[in-house]
Amino acid sequence: MQILSCGRFQFRLNQPQSIPIVMGILNVTPDSFSDGGRYQHLDQALNHAEKMIRDGVDIIDIGGESTRPGATPLSLQEELDRVMPAIFALRDCGKALSIDTRKPEVMREAVIAGVDMVNDVGGFGLLAAREAVAQSEVGLCVMHMQNTPSDMQLQPQYKDVNREIIDFLREKIALLATHGVARERICVDPGFGFGKTLAHNIEIFEQLGSYSSELGAAVLVGVSRKSMIGALTGKPIEQRMAGSVAAALFAAKQGAHLIRVHDVAETVDALKVWQAFRKL
Repeated sequence: MQILSCGRFQFRLNQPQSIPIVMGILNVTPDSFSDGGRYQHLDQALNHAEKMIRDGVDIIDIGGESTRPGATPLSLQEELDRVMPAIFALRDCGKALSIDTRKPEVMREAVIAGVDMVNDVGGFGLLAAREAVAQSEVGLCVMHMQNTPSDMQLQPQYKDVNREIIDFLREKIALLATHGVARERICVDPGFGFGKTLAHNIEIFEQLGSYSSELGAAVLVGVSRKSMIGALTGKPIEQRMAGSVAAALFAAKQGAHLIRVHDVAETVDALKVWQAFRKL
């Protein structure tokens, strides 16, 4: 049995009757690609978090800076002003909290405030990021991204997309190990849509099972409402729920341990039914 250790929470993975861990997205931003502006005020954010809790979420992932294609960086103070009130308000909600940030200073403040996971789209490539989390007990999501949000989708290219991503993630895990970070604190995210074409994303899905076996870490998949779902279905962002749930089910079939989503209730229900029928 594999364990993912996230601060106050220990998630048991690969149990016969379990479904993947569901991470619900809480963007306290005005400009995220899917729900920008809907939850940027604290009362709106808390109401949405409470709904996700009722719907069966396992981890609430709080983000204050958009990383959509073409996004520009946010100042440190503005990001702190967005995320810290939500963290303080939700830290005793009974669910694990994750902070979605690239900034070591935000990581440090969020860890002090009581989050259980740090989700870094930069893969903890910065020394300061590794130092900010190393001595804590929080879980770490190490994600791959080619280039930066401002230019990642201009012309992504790979010779072997899966090999290059796995090598990148292995290098970042090794760097974290030099700071004393235990493997059970780490999950990896191939970074669907972060410097990848639709063809690249499909190739990653095809080989998703190799990520955990090669890296010895839990795998997180985040494709909810992304452009790849739009490309496959021809639907605008607000009509991509069904496609996103279908992708979540396929991710589960391919061995994903965590699935990051906007539509918690629909995803949880679909995964429960999939789990019941998977061995028939």
